[in-house]
Amino acid sequence: MAQEAEAEDVQTDAHAFWLRAPGRGEIRPVALPEPGRDDVVVRTLRSGVSRGTETLVYRGGVPASQYGTMRAPFQEGDFPGPVKYGYLNVGAVEQGPAQLRGRTVFCLYPHQTAYVVPADAVSIVPDDVPPARAVLAGTVETAVNALWDAPPLLGDRVAVVGAGMVGCCVARLLARFPALDVTLVDVEPSRAEVAAALGAGFALADDAAGGCDLVVHTSATSAGLQRSLDLLAREGTVLDLSWYGDAEVRLSLGAAFHAGRLGLRASQVGTVSPARSARRTSADRLALALHLLRDPAFDVLVTGESRFEELPAVMARLAAGSLPALCHTITYDGG
Repeated sequence: MAQEAEAEDVQTDAHAFWLRAPGRGEIRPVALPEPGRDDVVVRTLRSGVSRGTETLVYRGGVPASQYGTMRAPFQEGDFPGPVKYGYLNVGAVEQGPAQLRGRTVFCLYPHQTAYVVPADAVSIVPDDVPPARAVLAGTVETAVNALWDAPPLLGDRVAVVGAGMVGCCVARLLARFPALDVTLVDVEPSRAEVAAALGAGFALADDAAGGCDLVVHTSATSAGLQRSLDLLAREGTVLDLSWYGDAEVRLSLGAAFHAGRLGLRASQVGTVSPARSARRTSADRLALALHLLRDPAFDVLVTGESRFEELPAVMARLAAGSLPALCHTITYDGG
């Protein structure tokens, strides 16, 4: 009888945010599938908007050649729309294996009030990581992968160009390395307070000091990438984490690029860095990101919240730039 009562309490329907067409979001009802033996039913507590990628998707800026690469793990529909897209979701397991039932978990799932996924698609959130901070797990995972791709050496001078979600997460991890000189670089003066909270220095783009051994670029602009190259010392490297979508990137490579033997390489979180892929899985990488989120300094990146039913208007404002945010979170009934 207890099992029957538990089943009755589990949600069988839900609502999800869909992009009906570029620039037009809506909330749709969803009928949840019957969970299998190895599935979990999750009730969402918080989700986060990955501002750079999700607003690019919202504007219809994904190039046709990248439709397959850009698919999120639990995406439904296709680019440019209708599509259900997102990947920063924290929820409570209502039904599933005993070791997961009642636990708070992170999943790479879109904005939806409840969902059914295989149990191995969720990762347990440590008890001392609140849901609002836990939505950053996917972004911190990107930062971890980047620093596996291009780890700094002791005593290095490092700049992070672009103080958005990804850049700030990279800066916080770098600030925890010993004997590094870490500077967060942005065009917005107010980011100085964020940098201080993350334990990094700060400089406006025009004022940043050169001679860097490593520059991590996250601004997704040609100007930011050019400035990153300009900040390098001889034989230094720019690690580019930006996703440009269908935007054209212009660089001036006729000055110090060849003479200084500068390096420019990409990092992408879709696969585990080759530096660790023989010894770490994507699940290991995500578990590490959730462990790192025990650090309360990351709370400075959670800059606003809205209710789920407000999400269509919120996405429009984020895409238009009229709602300033680093990580804007979405709250759900019961969360």
